[in-house]
Amino acid sequence: MTQVAVIHADESCLGNGQEGPTPGGAGVLIEVAVKGAIERRDLYVHAPDTTNNRMALAGAIATFALLSAKGRRLRVVLVSDSEYLVKGMREWVPSWRARGWKRKGGSIENLELWQALLQVQSGHQVEWRWVRGHAGNPKNEYADHLAVRAATEQITSQAAEPSEFGVWLEGRRAKGRFTDFDPDSDFTTLAGPTDQ
Repeated sequence: MTQVAVIHADESCLGNGQEGPTPGGAGVLIEVAVKGAIERRDLYVHAPDTTNNRMALAGAIATFALLSAKGRRLRVVLVSDSEYLVKGMREWVPSWRARGWKRKGGSIENLELWQALLQVQSGHQVEWRWVRGHAGNPKNEYADHLAVRAATEQITSQAAEPSEFGVWLEGRRAKGRFTDFDPDSDFTTLAGPTDQ
């Protein structure tokens, strides 16, 4: 059985669509079952002038580059509130690739990022899942927290760092939010059967 990684990814662009520089960030919560326990890591990247769509792609590229560096093929469930990213990888990229990286209505926006993402994720079995953003999903909200921090502070993690999700979650629970949320059960539901 292939090991499973569940990824929760989100992006942020401060002033997206406005004039002037728009700093951005992407945040990722990586979860993997190791010897019966769920290990969590944080990954985040930034850019000084970007868009939400470019940061969604940049976050996914950074995630798969990290996972691929381990040299093991994984089954990856990537959960994002970016319809651009999820629909793009599910529907658009296969069509563009089949037509020689052309689309019916002109050039492909962010072509180099789509191609880089396709390349770096190719060693894994990937399932792309969309989740509604800012709708009470704790792990999506945590990924958003990482993305906003990366954009605001213009910081990038050196690698996957020990996650602060547990501390973040306890802080929310102290305010009466997510009191019934079980992060390990959520992982199991998304991951399905895993190597233990």
